[in-house]
Amino acid sequence: MKPKFSRFASALAALLSLAVPAFCASDVTLASPNGNVQVNISVGAKAALMYAITLDSANLGQGVVIQHTDRYHLQEKYPTRGVHSEANNRCNGARISIRRQSSKTDYTLELRAYDDGIAFRYLVPGKKLTRTPDEATVFTVPDGSTVWYHGFRGHYEGVHARKGIAEVAAGDWAAVPLTFKLPNNLGYASITEAALMNYSGMGLQADGHRAFDARLGHAEPPSYPFTLRYGDAEAKRLSAPATITGPITTPWRVVMIGPDLNTLVNSDIITNVSPPPDPKLFPKGINTGWIKPGRAVWKYLDGGENTFETIKEFSKEAGELGFEYNVIEGFWHQWSDDQIRELVAYSNERHVKLIVWEFSKQLRDPQKRRDFFHRLHDLGIAGAKIDFFDHEAKEMIDLYQAILRDATESQELVVFHGANKPAGELRTWPNELTREAVQGFEHRTTPAWAPHTATLPFTRLLAGPADFTPMIFGDRRKETSWPNQIASAAILTSPLLTFAANPKSILENPGVDLIKSIPSTWDETIVLPVSEIGEVAAFARRKGDTWFLAIINGPTQKTIHVDLSFLGNGKYQAMVIRDQQDNPAAGTIENTTLSRSDSFAIDLRPAGGFIARFSKMTLK
Repeated sequence: MKPKFSRFASALAALLSLAVPAFCASDVTLASPNGNVQVNISVGAKAALMYAITLDSANLGQGVVIQHTDRYHLQEKYPTRGVHSEANNRCNGARISIRRQSSKTDYTLELRAYDDGIAFRYLVPGKKLTRTPDEATVFTVPDGSTVWYHGFRGHYEGVHARKGIAEVAAGDWAAVPLTFKLPNNLGYASITEAALMNYSGMGLQADGHRAFDARLGHAEPPSYPFTLRYGDAEAKRLSAPATITGPITTPWRVVMIGPDLNTLVNSDIITNVSPPPDPKLFPKGINTGWIKPGRAVWKYLDGGENTFETIKEFSKEAGELGFEYNVIEGFWHQWSDDQIRELVAYSNERHVKLIVWEFSKQLRDPQKRRDFFHRLHDLGIAGAKIDFFDHEAKEMIDLYQAILRDATESQELVVFHGANKPAGELRTWPNELTREAVQGFEHRTTPAWAPHTATLPFTRLLAGPADFTPMIFGDRRKETSWPNQIASAAILTSPLLTFAANPKSILENPGVDLIKSIPSTWDETIVLPVSEIGEVAAFARRKGDTWFLAIINGPTQKTIHVDLSFLGNGKYQAMVIRDQQDNPAAGTIENTTLSRSDSFAIDLRPAGGFIARFSKMTLK
């Protein structure tokens, strides 16, 4: 009998194989460092690449011949933030030189095989040529798989549907990451992209026969839009893809794969293939002095009047919580510079920095954009929350990059809302702390929060951090319990962890001591085997010597057993918050001493949760 991972790799053969013409001299096989993942460039009768781009309507995958292959190996580690603090970039790579016979077009297909997936991209030379690239990439999902996806009617703010691959209708849109589970519990995979710049963003469209075709984001004529959704009727009026002058380097097409959900959540492929930060702009990378992740209060969903005094009170309470930021919506424009400086000084005294909202439309003009960030810097404001992008045509991707560069020049942090999925900006632009691209607590129409939040860690968050704005204790939490809400703050990763709840309600919550200690970045993450997409998300996470065990339950009541073998040696002081079975608007709190040889039996109500903090005890 084959080992599980070998059977898993075999099941993905159709997804990871590239077919090229019969007149190629030989096949090309690229294996990951541990040999479990292979990419095969195989001989095909149709002389066509399954994965290809079109250039000025010509398919570069048709009628091609491989000229030569240059292989390489990468092995490096670098600091990162989010699910863990150190990333591992270990892969085998190949640059395959290809010629399209009819046009004598030479280009390079670059492949990388990682132990937890593959990545590929195209590099097409041309110093001064102006050309129009489009996509002919097709991803085929193995028969019997289960997929989780949502369309584009809310841009990247949809609710995932769970379907068998045979049930996915032709024409269905899927925002990436597209996650799927292989049949017979063989493993998982997720499709997305990375290093998205000078190009349009990629969505997927089903063909009704287990395959998803890549589709590039286009702008809707005649105006620069803020209304386009891939799946809307307006999509019929799309303009042609954007042109590119000079060499074309496509984003990396990424397939994360693994035998379990822990492998997917801990994958570094997206940041591995993204450019490192420019040392001139970020002399210490993500540890550059003015870049600080942290927790934030936010007066939008649960907070009273939009007044200057209310925001001062929020800064005061943020300081009492030990939170680092106060995020202020657009009404800050009503205040004079003197008032803003007063608020900045008041907040700074409490070790709280300000982040202010701005409409992306106001930042299209380069001079206005630079003036905006210079003003923020002069006023002492730490960063900007920039909203309403709403599509990912190339001109919008260019705008993201321009905003990040100009913000960096003024040493300003950035949060994007109304945005597309992240694609490695976490590494290239470490001043981008997070972005929305998720249906979070701003939405009142979400059918049920519990299955949604138990799905997100294994779908949307695989691409990078999400500004879900977790944890609220009022009616907006719908069916979920208080422990579910608190646990979500420890599971839904965001280096700027913005809490939905009024800080006063946090301070008054019986679990406030634990809530105050939840960090915004982690040194280590372990997804526990009990996790199932949409049913339960169970994470053990470490910051320094302190561990957290957080569980979000889906819609079904259950009892799970968790051993504490993830803990280090010695004793830990544990604070535990469990569901109160007869009251979702409450929780039971325990304080006890435990070690790695202990275990928990956890009773979870429907839409319930659990969270525990384990603080290492020192010997006296």
